[in-house]
Amino acid sequence: MQRVIGIGETVLDILFKNDQPQKAVPGGSTFNSIVSLGRAGVPCAMVTQTGSDHIGDIICDFLRQNGVSDEFVCRQPNTKSHITLAFLDENNDAQYEFYKDHASDLLDGLTNERMSELIKEGDIVLFGSFFAINPVIRPVVRRLLYAAHNVGAWLYYDINFRKNHIADLPDVLPNIEENMRLASVVRGSMEDFAYLFGLQDADAIYERVKPLCPTLILTDGAQSIRVYEQDQMNTYDVQKIETVSTVGAGDNFNAGYIYAKRQGLTDQASLISMAQRWSQDVCQQIGNNISDELVKQLTLS
Repeated sequence: MQRVIGIGETVLDILFKNDQPQKAVPGGSTFNSIVSLGRAGVPCAMVTQTGSDHIGDIICDFLRQNGVSDEFVCRQPNTKSHITLAFLDENNDAQYEFYKDHASDLLDGLTNERMSELIKEGDIVLFGSFFAINPVIRPVVRRLLYAAHNVGAWLYYDINFRKNHIADLPDVLPNIEENMRLASVVRGSMEDFAYLFGLQDADAIYERVKPLCPTLILTDGAQSIRVYEQDQMNTYDVQKIETVSTVGAGDNFNAGYIYAKRQGLTDQASLISMAQRWSQDVCQQIGNNISDELVKQLTLS
């Protein structure tokens, strides 16, 4: 049974509109993707850490309720789970503030034996954001990624590098480049690469990434999506829609792409089309995951 394994952080997302709280939902970049895949009936497991508090209970319950295994969630005693505040502006784009207990940045209990139980040949591994490059937990994450790579899993790396980590770049850039070398596909935004490499030209970005990973999905907000494979590049238009919230848009783009691949689709046009379908669905609601309506459509198709 081909599983999708998510490696990333978990938080409680509190969404604000006009400075008033609208909704609180468990989240995190990879977490959002994995929960949506679980809702769509895909066998999934999440590798993460959370506190031993009530929020940690909410997060684990939420995973199980959406069909995602929480067997590899590391619950840290005497620590608090992370919280993220997302403030929606007049365009419904989100600005984030993060509240974290850094003492809980551990992945205790993930021994080599447990890693071999987790990831099998043919599995899909989704990883990214600062969790995938954090020096504190890098030794464990690195072993996980190499175990996945060596066993023949397919790895999807979403860079998702935020401005608040620019000061960490000298320490984490080698980890980012190593992640690219291990990945089957790299997904990043123009903004990511402006922060990482100081580059704002798409072709120049690919020349920098190609020696590490020959397949790059390059997004640019509402602008066209570029997909590079070897020395070929194709562009895909982004459909204009009315948005309610952009929280989780990129995460569900990743999930839709992986869902399509797991369904046996191989051409980039079909993969990107499904990715956009999932992303647009999330943008038309307040929440981090695909809607019940999309789940029904997927079940019937």
